Amino acid sequence: MRAFTRTLFGRRARLRWIHLILGGALAMPYVFVGQLIVGPATDSRYVFHDLLLQLASFAVGLPLAAITSLFPPTRPLESGAARTLCGVDADGLAYGPAHGWAAKGRTAAWFTLHLGLGGIVSGMSLAVPPFAAVLIALPAVSRLGGTRLGLPEVFDRAWALALCPPAGLAMLVALAAVAAGCGALLARCAPVLLGPGPEDRLAAAEARAADLAVRNRLARELHDSVGHALSAVTLQAGAARRVLDSDPEFVREALAAIEDTTRRTVGELDAVLGVLRADHSPGTAPAPTLADDLEGLLRRTRAGGARVTAEIAADPAAVPPLLSREAYRIVQEGLSNALRHAGCEVPVLLRLGAADGWLEIAMENPVTASAPCRPGGGHGLRGIADRARLLGGTARAGAEAGTWRLRVRLPLSARTPEPRKGQDSA
Repeated sequence: MRAFTRTLFGRRARLRWIHLILGGALAMPYVFVGQLIVGPATDSRYVFHDLLLQLASFAVGLPLAAITSLFPPTRPLESGAARTLCGVDADGLAYGPAHGWAAKGRTAAWFTLHLGLGGIVSGMSLAVPPFAAVLIALPAVSRLGGTRLGLPEVFDRAWALALCPPAGLAMLVALAAVAAGCGALLARCAPVLLGPGPEDRLAAAEARAADLAVRNRLARELHDSVGHALSAVTLQAGAARRVLDSDPEFVREALAAIEDTTRRTVGELDAVLGVLRADHSPGTAPAPTLADDLEGLLRRTRAGGARVTAEIAADPAAVPPLLSREAYRIVQEGLSNALRHAGCEVPVLLRLGAADGWLEIAMENPVTASAPCRPGGGHGLRGIADRARLLGGTARAGAEAGTWRLRVRLPLSARTPEPRKGQDSA
């Protein structure tokens, strides 16, 4: 009994009843328009004095409602109402405008069903409770049977008056059952008619892929900039600690390099966020490039005691801006990997050249027994490969005859990279 009562009068049933009442309210303008069509067609001036003409006006108005449901805001608004009032799972609904005739047709079907059932339940909600109240109260005012109210003579009999209160209560229960049934029907139909179609699922997948690409790009940029800074600062601080008492001048240079590295890293973080926002406002620091920042990168790396030799055979200023920025990150990550895995005592050779329309970056360092290289590399090498691939180039890394070599070839006419799902990787 308790479950039956909850089904008819519980919180969810009441919210669905409200949803149906809103549907009936939305149906009224279309019913009025239908009245303007039915009235002249039947030579009736007052349509609402005749139940059949009212139903005809209602039937004429529903197709008009289906037509107006083709406007873009209909599905988002109806989905929100179905989620809030009908208790439909949010994941089963689409909240964007309907695209394609199939999705628009389902939206029109839902809107018509909502307004149709809502109009019926709203009419019953207006008519049934007053009539049921009269029946329930009739035995207490039985003397009204002979008055101008004109009640049927059957109500003068005792058995008829005795049946009036149960009949009134039964009508109220029947009204609640009809409302609960219509609400349950709408809740069952909502995922089918308002749920995402193939176009919506494709758009959602593309949006998730774009979000994943942005996240992976952010991770890769942070790994390259912050990871290099931390590696450089660690090496510089360690070198300064070892000669703290014997070489104060070197310690001062190392501390200055640490300060410069951390300051530049803060600027690069701002540049990373600016790239992701496509924000080129005056307050955003420019992204580092070969032309402007390669010398500083080498100087800061050497300040920690690293033995880096650079052979620059190409003019960094002649490299296109996009390629220059990505090439700087590749050089930065290559130096970080060499210092992290081989140590600052191992010499590192950097070659930068251009030939036949390609920018070539090569980096070499001996593989020592005390710091063996890791087969396959880590996130940094994967990030280098991703950068090269997105620009239409190639990247190879591995040990050859006791020497670790990194070779990257990038086309000087590099296209703008367009990250795709699963392609960007930190």
